[in-house]
Amino acid sequence: MAAQIHSTAIIEPGAQLGADIEIGAYALVGGAVVLGDGVRLHHHAAVEGNTVLGERCEVFPYACIGGKTQDLKYKGGHPGLRIGARNVFREYVTIHCATNDGDFTRMGSDNVLLGACHIAHDCVIGSHIVMSNGAMIAGHVTIEDHVIVGGYGGVHQFCRLGAYAMLSATAKLVHDLPPYFIADGTPAKIRAINQVGLERNGFTAEQLERVKQIHRILYRDGLNRSQALEKLGAHAHAASDEFRRVLAFAQASDRGLAPSGR
Repeated sequence: MAAQIHSTAIIEPGAQLGADIEIGAYALVGGAVVLGDGVRLHHHAAVEGNTVLGERCEVFPYACIGGKTQDLKYKGGHPGLRIGARNVFREYVTIHCATNDGDFTRMGSDNVLLGACHIAHDCVIGSHIVMSNGAMIAGHVTIEDHVIVGGYGGVHQFCRLGAYAMLSATAKLVHDLPPYFIADGTPAKIRAINQVGLERNGFTAEQLERVKQIHRILYRDGLNRSQALEKLGAHAHAASDEFRRVLAFAQASDRGLAPSGR
């Protein structure tokens, strides 16, 4: 299928357009932008800055992808944004480029960001993530694969959200959220394992039981963090993917793990 570009769309000189793209009325594509094959920009969508948007991404009206960082430490240069394939950005979503020259905000593939979500400079966003309306992600945040962020959830700078975790609606995360768990509240605390999310992603009964054991050791056995991690490392299932993922996540934590909501 040939490209479909509305006569009112603005394509700045230098932009690179893939095959079979659709660009709606009054949409903007900046001069340093690369659009992959099959990208669709709805009317009034904007993709700008040093941005690469992967194949079959869809950008809805009034979203702005690749805007200049809001970080006051910006000193110029050409920091950018790199986005994978098949992502959906609903109305009024904003994603900003990195702050320092040569750095990039990064996003994987198959993510869905609902209306008015924001991802700030220098974030590293994985794949298969869903962010509900109004979720706000501050700068330098890392979100691993298969994470859910509820509506109007907020994440503090430099926090990390582990794979298959969920941050509940309107929660404020100021610590690291380990894999597999649900955090809720202001500030957010660990409430339970993300059982529904794990089941939807094909986790077996044996895997779920291991996640429950991890949760019990970290948040129910009355151990301090060092004791809990030592117990996890000595556990009979310490070599399993579930235990190894949580141990690696905890050992890399700078902000500390989110506390128990018990």
